[in-house]
Amino acid sequence: MNVKIGILLFLSIGINCFGAKAQVDINNCIFLPKDKKMVEEKLNAFSPEANQPIADLVVKIGLSFLETPYVAATLENGPDEKLVINLRQLDCTTFAENTLALARTVKLKKKDFQTFATELEKIRYRDGIRNLYPSRLHYFSEWIENNHKKGIISKTINEKGIKSDKAINYMSTHPADYPVLKEHPELIPAIAQREKELSKFGFMYFPKTNVANLYRYLQHGDIIGLTSTIDGVDINHVGIIVKKGNDFYLLHASLSGTKVLISKGPITDFIKPQSKNSGIMIARPVF
Repeated sequence: MNVKIGILLFLSIGINCFGAKAQVDINNCIFLPKDKKMVEEKLNAFSPEANQPIADLVVKIGLSFLETPYVAATLENGPDEKLVINLRQLDCTTFAENTLALARTVKLKKKDFQTFATELEKIRYRDGIRNLYPSRLHYFSEWIENNHKKGIISKTINEKGIKSDKAINYMSTHPADYPVLKEHPELIPAIAQREKELSKFGFMYFPKTNVANLYRYLQHGDIIGLTSTIDGVDINHVGIIVKKGNDFYLLHASLSGTKVLISKGPITDFIKPQSKNSGIMIARPVF
């Protein structure tokens, strides 16, 4: 089926993506029938494991996405920011978000697409409220902060690391890199204001200069952000930690690998001295 035709067909029959949070709005949700089927199949497959720790569920569900193609910018659909549900094509952040939303839905002992969509929206947007493009948690350090506030993850373990006070401003200073900002420059001030607040408070992380300290606190099932040495950027990449023996590996949607995979080498390969990653920030799923 043609993708655009599929979207229009599916939207035309009406979809309630927001559960009890809002009335049905067919203009604010984008997905294909295959996405709905994938969600329901995964929820049914993992429902017998609802009593497992959420960290274990995150890894097991994440592994079910292995070989899924890496595709960037699947969420970019205009300033109105429709809720995009796409399990067929993932980047590093949407991989983590979809996996976490599925795990939370399983823990809620639900098997329906509607509950999953509600969880995904709650995770992806500031305070769980989707209100135009700037409401998305574009910077992963804020994603961690806001989802900690919502009780979805814990960021507390990062206090064992050090504080970054770098200025975060890449989106507002490089709007041409973002299709929506390029077409709608009137949104840039709202993004810049959010960046100013992020820069003011900074974030805690584990620097690559002290791997031993990181390894003391890293756990199987942690969602991690690789913090950046690039000016204006907080986090370069996102993935899920998989523990094998005494070492930790990264389950992630890889740009260079073009798909979801487990890293061949341990997490330390991502924080070598010459890399553009300065360290690791941990988002620990809680339920």
